[in-house]
Amino acid sequence: MFKRILVANRGEIALRVIRACREMGIETVAVFSEADRGAAYLELADEAYCIGPPKSSDSYLRIDRVISAAEIGNVQAIHPGYGFLAENAHFAEVCRSCNIEFIGPPHEAMALLGDKNAARKLARENGVPTVPGSDGVVRDEKEALAVAQRIGFPVLIKAVAGGGGRGMRVALDGKSLEAAVRQAEVEAEAAFGNGELYLEKYIEHPRHVEVQVLADQHGNAVHLWERDCTMQRRHQKLIEESPAPRLDPATRQAMCEAAVRLIRAANYTNAGTVEFIVDRHGKFYFIEVNARIQVEHPVTELVTGIDLIKAQIRIAANEPLWFRQEDVQPRGHAIECRINAEDPSKGFRPSPGTIHRLIVPGGFGVRFDSHVHTGYTVSAHYDSLIGKLLVHQPTRDEAIASMKRALAELRIEGVKTTAPLCEEILNHPAFVEARVDTTFIERTWTS
Repeated sequence: MFKRILVANRGEIALRVIRACREMGIETVAVFSEADRGAAYLELADEAYCIGPPKSSDSYLRIDRVISAAEIGNVQAIHPGYGFLAENAHFAEVCRSCNIEFIGPPHEAMALLGDKNAARKLARENGVPTVPGSDGVVRDEKEALAVAQRIGFPVLIKAVAGGGGRGMRVALDGKSLEAAVRQAEVEAEAAFGNGELYLEKYIEHPRHVEVQVLADQHGNAVHLWERDCTMQRRHQKLIEESPAPRLDPATRQAMCEAAVRLIRAANYTNAGTVEFIVDRHGKFYFIEVNARIQVEHPVTELVTGIDLIKAQIRIAANEPLWFRQEDVQPRGHAIECRINAEDPSKGFRPSPGTIHRLIVPGGFGVRFDSHVHTGYTVSAHYDSLIGKLLVHQPTRDEAIASMKRALAELRIEGVKTTAPLCEEILNHPAFVEARVDTTFIERTWTS
């Protein structure tokens, strides 16, 4: 087992990893930018090094500075968290070339699955359903039109290297396709340095369901069942839950087995998430693999009782999984609400500033994963996530009631947050009845 681990991230996920390491008797080295200097969670690490100015491209995304901190801190491994360098195959390769273990998948598997085109091809070859679309990259608008006419409008234009909804456009007809392709290409080039695109049939009113997978270096791979991430705005998730409501047991089983099949085919190890969409007829289709720990991983932890961060560390240390597939039986129902420093009434505009008052809810089955505190300043330089409010109860109805109570107790003053919107969503009959799709929030809350 590792003696010292560097946490190459910030905020909530950095604190989450530090806590897991402390419970495992592992020392931690934290890194921070000038914007995060003085953050309270840094005091829980054994050492902390500044790696640059506030701009992430000059600090958290600087591979050379992260590696330098790791060498100075004399660590054996690096945990990347989520975001920043977490899905950077080159970073994973650099870590291992420096004899520092990367707590994540092999860089070869990450590169393979990070290429959406290659991932879809691998899925098809292994019997994992994919959305009808182009066989590969579309070279220009003319080829895009030919593909769209073959599979039928509407179509979804997606960046090969995309994520988080960037480099993604919907075209309803041939007239709008040309502009959508150009817009997606420009956005993808700016965001990822890769403007390559492919096309998929646009599945209208889908649900978004993802499967958590763990695979060790000894040939063992298991799924930890699914999470429903349908409640999202512009492809940014807001509420997640497990088990997915109104999902046929046979569909659930087939989806989870397909996820494990794909992970095995990619020679993937460590934690990963295989994402699917489910259409109105209950058919599921592969979207992508997130080759890292997810923001919403605590939802799975609550229903399975498995600490995913500790599992990541153990797998990276070459330990075999300590349980089998039949041992993973979900218990109860868990819901997570992401509490972001955003103003939903102003188009979800970021709301940086100082938190003047913070009251955290508690009680049976309530968990709040957050690094903020009274007096904490939410920076304008980074993601707006303040924390994740979770509940775990025996049934979905009880979980909804518990979450509504917890949200009513939560007090965050000084910045606007998404908490009031989460309350509204949980009170909406369509959510209560689980008759929603990925466009529900945008259709219902038009601001």
